Amino acid sequence: MKPDTTSPSSSFQLILDTAEQLIREKGCNKTTLQDIIDRSGLSKGAIYHYVSGKDELFGRVLISKMEQMNTQFNQTVSNATKSDATSPVQMLTQGMMKNTDSHSVTNKIFTYLISQSENPKVALILTELYDFSLNLSIQWIQIGQKAGAIPAHIDAVKLSTIFNIFTFGLRTHRVINPNDDQISVEDIFNVIFKSLQ
Repeated sequence: MKPDTTSPSSSFQLILDTAEQLIREKGCNKTTLQDIIDRSGLSKGAIYHYVSGKDELFGRVLISKMEQMNTQFNQTVSNATKSDATSPVQMLTQGMMKNTDSHSVTNKIFTYLISQSENPKVALILTELYDFSLNLSIQWIQIGQKAGAIPAHIDAVKLSTIFNIFTFGLRTHRVINPNDDQISVEDIFNVIFKSLQ
């Protein structure tokens, strides 16, 4: 699975949207490629033109969500005043909380893929997802540093690695303890914002 950061074709976007809808309705285990074919009206060949199977498709749904978050981040940065990290960090924090919610499609996919990680193909998908996420975080920190919103002495790679660990841990926490309302968006924002000082 090679993440493609270019805009997806309308057919591939339909596949992603259909997969997301079916996962929301049925969950990952019960969603099949045949369901996606039937619901989307696309041929089997159209699906296999983009992905080699269900697991890769699910990984691509996660990549598309990260790409959407990146677009939102870039829009927020362009609207922020110079050296203001508050609004971009708030946007990222809100996205993080939304995507790690135990009922979100992204968290369902993440949990499903982790449960399949003994499969070498899925392990590769997870590695690629991790790398994609890490590179986005590095890029976001570097953008903040260039704008003067984040100090230049911050090690973008190290801090991005910590953010990934934190986010993956938050995903797991919210699956295991979905009704825990002790951690708020503001709490997460404060942790991230302080780490960027």
